[in-house]
Amino acid sequence: MNKHTLFITQTAVMIALLVGAQFVTRPLGQFVTGSLVNLILLISLFIIGTGSGITVGLLSPFMALLAGIGPAFPQIVPFMATGNIILVLVASLVKKHMAKSNKKDILIASAGLIAASAAKFLFLWIALVVVALPLIPGIKEQQIAVISVAFTWPQLVTALIGSTLAMIIVPLLKRARIKS
Repeated sequence: MNKHTLFITQTAVMIALLVGAQFVTRPLGQFVTGSLVNLILLISLFIIGTGSGITVGLLSPFMALLAGIGPAFPQIVPFMATGNIILVLVASLVKKHMAKSNKKDILIASAGLIAASAAKFLFLWIALVVVALPLIPGIKEQQIAVISVAFTWPQLVTALIGSTLAMIIVPLLKRARIKS
């Protein structure tokens, strides 16, 4: 299989895995589902590549919407996709430090993933909650309040949980890939 076909296949599997994880874990709440979403985005980045992470981050919110498991207001989906892409792009800056076992690389990767989590959270809070939500027609004050809570501090928490899980799982996946 050539590299291009492998990339497309692996990225498609990650999109399917992400949408499937959202579908299965939706009843468990935002902290479980959101953490898994962020984990899968980071696995796509660190195992397949930056292009895969961006593609999965971009397409997965739209696929979730089409599957009926996305947000109630489709106007929010582009913000979710952009937040995912921000997480992936900032995390990609520490890609070479992932899966290494020395303390310096672990600290750099950890700091980068914290920064990526904070960047996603800040984007969603400022762009969506502060700027866009009040401008979306048809959303009532009570709905804005509920959406605002979901797109503030829980986004930071789920990104940090996903990042922590990625710090554990990515090295294991890379070692398993080398052995096979």
